[in-house]
Amino acid sequence: MDPATEAFLAHRNLLFTVAYEMLGSAADAEDALQETWLRWVKIDLGQVHDQRAYLVRITTRRSLDRLRALRRRKEDYVGPWLPEPLLTAPDVAEDVELAESVSMALMLVLETLSPTERAVFVLREVFSISHEEIAAAVGKTPAAVRQIAHRARRHVEARRPREVVSPSQTRAVLESFQRALDTRDLQGLLDALAPQVVLVSDGGGVKQAAPQPITGADKVARMIVDGLGKARVALTSEPTVVNGTPALVLRVDGEIDGVLAARVEDARITGLYYVRNPQKLTRIASATSLTLR
Repeated sequence: MDPATEAFLAHRNLLFTVAYEMLGSAADAEDALQETWLRWVKIDLGQVHDQRAYLVRITTRRSLDRLRALRRRKEDYVGPWLPEPLLTAPDVAEDVELAESVSMALMLVLETLSPTERAVFVLREVFSISHEEIAAAVGKTPAAVRQIAHRARRHVEARRPREVVSPSQTRAVLESFQRALDTRDLQGLLDALAPQVVLVSDGGGVKQAAPQPITGADKVARMIVDGLGKARVALTSEPTVVNGTPALVLRVDGEIDGVLAARVEDARITGLYYVRNPQKLTRIASATSLTLR
């Protein structure tokens, strides 16, 4: 294997994680990596002192370009937009820092940042990259990066979940929700949901989904029960791990209908994220490798 290929493959999982956390789309992250590779093979490796840092810098720049284009695409997106769910291996869930950084809840918070703020936050807070390296990647001075990082961190802290919940706690709450879902038990759903739970569904204009987030346990529970009753479909659910967090894969007549992820706080579900857009369900057949290192 030639040195350029060996170096790229050695850091590929890290580069994909950087791109995915910036973009929220596995397809766009893969495109960013392809562009990184094409740029990387033209580099004189003898002039590169830190291959990992250089590769992260290229990936960040390519991801920033795509993030700006992606934001324009989202303006024309039909209904709410959710990150593309990734089936993840057990080691991701065991890494608390990594699992939180790719969770649906935090990824949605990152959507509220500007492209540069998101890049700086991800590189600094998630991957602990120096202000100087970030400055080279985003085309800012180190002083400007420090200011951006402070502003982005304050913004995220005000909106991220108040506590880090263990996978076992999330799994227990989700199991209660799943039992109520499978039996169309309205009271069981209400018991599992926080009073101000928010349900966000993403159909992308291809599958039916609520055009706006639905707030309130009673509204969410009744919509689920009434919707299943009217549809008269054979819906089944099975537990899985998506983005490092316990989740459910829902099937209708044996075919995948969507992925349901949850945000849990104080032993109740405060957020439900249902991805139905078929274009976003290609990464739940096999596990995606993610890493912070």
